[in-house]
Amino acid sequence: MEYLEFELPIKDLEEQLKKCQLIGEESDVDVTETCEQIEKKLQVAQKEIYKNLTPWQRVQLSRHPDRPYTLDYIKAICGDSFLELHGDRNFKDDKAMIGGLGKIGDQSFMFIGQQKGYNTKTRQYRNFGMANPEGYRKALRLMKSAEKFGIPVVTILDTPGAYPGLEAEERGQGEAIARNILEMTRLKVPIITVIIGEGASGGALGIGVGDTVLMLENTWYSVISPESCSSILWRSWEFKEQAAEALKLTAKDMKKLKLVDEIIKEPLGGAHRDREKTFTKVSNAIVKAFDNLKNLSPKDLVAQRWDKYAQMGVFKD
Repeated sequence: MEYLEFELPIKDLEEQLKKCQLIGEESDVDVTETCEQIEKKLQVAQKEIYKNLTPWQRVQLSRHPDRPYTLDYIKAICGDSFLELHGDRNFKDDKAMIGGLGKIGDQSFMFIGQQKGYNTKTRQYRNFGMANPEGYRKALRLMKSAEKFGIPVVTILDTPGAYPGLEAEERGQGEAIARNILEMTRLKVPIITVIIGEGASGGALGIGVGDTVLMLENTWYSVISPESCSSILWRSWEFKEQAAEALKLTAKDMKKLKLVDEIIKEPLGGAHRDREKTFTKVSNAIVKAFDNLKNLSPKDLVAQRWDKYAQMGVFKD
């Protein structure tokens, strides 16, 4: 387990607890009472730290190296039923954007999401979760296939942004994202969006137009990252904490501004602390969202989606 800077008090107590338990196992000394005292201190420390997280600390948790990624969720939710589909039928297969068919119970879904890597080699392979235009075009191809066969779409967001390289711009990065946003607004099947980590800029929005948008508790969703915002406003990354506060990018802020529909509560300490519990909560939230949408006609579904997004940013005096 890796620890973030603000988690170091928890790390110290957990190490003390392990040492205490080890002494009890390797000797005849009764350490039960001492272990209980450390456990109580640990519980108090965890509650104090995780119940009062700043926006920047939530950004850090969303990037935690032990946090589950898109394929972890899909494999846990769908099991062996997941069939990955590849390519945009135009340029190549983008490894940062994955998609395919999978089942939750007896219901089929088209899953689409950004995938990050676990180590240096896989991060390069997945391009750090930053999709190229062909990734968004692959996503659109899969959405259109789902529409053709009446299969609901689940998009999973976790990206620091679309790939900003010269070759991506040459192949039409902006057009690909804009095209996806347009087509998603009029897709005739339910779209359920889940933000599981970073939801940055147009890179996230390119697959983020949903009838129901779900957001895990320790994630963020914004037009720009705190570091980039800090570098633009203050010409330095040192003000990233102030930027995170000002951007109103946390799940609580998003729900308050009616930009997301529901917050999925994470286990104490983050999704990586209890993966199975997190997977179950996300699966249940997807099924619940689909149950609320499945009886709508395609016409009503599209009309409701248009109304939802048309209301965003409306100011009433």
